[in-house]
This record gives sequence, C-alpha cells and structure tokens, in this order.
Amino acid sequence: METKPQTGDFGANEFESVMALVRDYFDGLHQGEVEKLRAIFHPDAYLKAPGLRRSLDQWLEAVANRPVPAQQGRPYDFKLLSIEIIQDQAMVKLECPLFDHFYFDFLGLLKENGRWLIVNKMYTDLREGSV
Repeated sequence: METKPQTGDFGANEFESVMALVRDYFDGLHQGEVEKLRAIFHPDAYLKAPGLRRSLDQWLEAVANRPVPAQQGRPYDFKLLSIEIIQDQAMVKLECPLFDHFYFDFLGLLKENGRWLIVNKMYTDLREGSV
C-alpha cells in the first residue's frame, strides 16, 4: 500500500485550534470559569485519577464551589508539555499546579463536527506522598 506525502500546512491549523483549547482550559482553571470549561469538554467526558472517577458535571460543580486561584493571587504556572495530533484525535500533556496540588494531566481530544473537544481527562497529583 502506497502512502502519499502530506501537503498543505502539515497540521498547523489543527495545532493552533488545539492550542486555543488548552489556553481556555488553563484560563478556566485559573479563573474558576465553569462555563468556559464546560464549552471545551464533550458532555460525556469523564475525569479519571487513581481511585477517583467523576463525570463532567461532578467536576464542574467542584470547580464552582472551590476558591478561585486568580482571586487568591495564585500564580498562573500551567505548562503545556506536549501535543500529539493524529487526524481527528489529539493527546495533550500538561502540568497544572493548582492550590497545594501539582497535577499532571493527560487530555484526550476528538475533533467532531469541525470542533475539538476534550473527551477524556486523566490526571494525578505529583506531590510527594500523594497517591
């Protein structure tokens, strides 16, 4: 089977679209903006950490009921570590220090109906002694 070389922007437009979603994710976390976060997640998304599973609605309720990092003067220290895009799916790896936690997130994205959405979030806290 012969494969054809890729032409065009080599995914630059897709990369920019995923980057915009990541910026909204970071901003939503830092500002406590539940609706901004809801807009970038698929409604069926689940958030998974070792020993913890939450629906999107459960997680957004927790975000709505916790202090807002920006209002507490917490630093905006989120970091994008990598983005891998293969056709209409992407995997994003992030560092998300938040309050007294140092979260490491893997976001699984799908592009459906012309729009990238987070369909899965796996995360763990890298603090010493956390499980």
